[in-house]
Amino acid sequence: MSYVEELFGLEGKVAAVIGGSGVLGGSMAHALGKAGARVAILYYRNKDGALAHQEKIQADDGEAIIVQVDSSDVKSVQQARDEIIAAYGQVDILVNAPGVNSTTPIFEVEEDEWYTILDINLKGVFLACQVFGEYMVEQGGGSIINISSASAEIPLSKVFTYSISKAGVNNMTKFLAREWAEHNVRVNALAPGFFPAEQNREILTEKRTNEIFNHTPMSRFGEPEELSGAVVWLASEQASSFVTGSLVYIDGGFTAMTI
Repeated sequence: MSYVEELFGLEGKVAAVIGGSGVLGGSMAHALGKAGARVAILYYRNKDGALAHQEKIQADDGEAIIVQVDSSDVKSVQQARDEIIAAYGQVDILVNAPGVNSTTPIFEVEEDEWYTILDINLKGVFLACQVFGEYMVEQGGGSIINISSASAEIPLSKVFTYSISKAGVNNMTKFLAREWAEHNVRVNALAPGFFPAEQNREILTEKRTNEIFNHTPMSRFGEPEELSGAVVWLASEQASSFVTGSLVYIDGGFTAMTI
């Protein structure tokens, strides 16, 4: 085994990826599988997407299962956790990647939309951290990786409720990192910049794209695979053993840009 494999390898680990049926979640699930983890791809409605990512992991000689979950319902999350443990005997890594967005102007945001976005983006992350985190604390270790957004730090136009929900994810990440550090459970967050996916593709007009590129030093969108290195690093207890409560920005320099 090479030094890099020893440092970043996830052999013997089990990873649960909530939102693993999507573009970004699926890519991260694939990365964890290629690093040696057995992967549970958790989906809500997009079973076809979950199956596609499962097949991709298996094609690379990895091991993966799919599990349906409603991340905004605690009993459903508990059932999903128990199903993974029944299949693989443990859970060592949790990636919280559910996400929904909206471009509704502030004065037109209705309560139903507000609560739907917060239920998925914030409540869902909390419930998964609570349910899987309790198991990891009892187990004596684990890594939780919440997916935040560059918009959590710099409020973006046209994504009002989304930005608020991701700011909550950042605060939650730091709070839980402090609470669970003594139990060897690390809690960190990845904050992607602009990675075109299902929830943000509709707002990417030519004008919007030009505005993004002009504010991104690398002048392009991110590719899903560009999250792979960071998620494997944070999942590895060897490579990131002293990393908790961190917000890791993967945004092409977007949050570093002023004028």
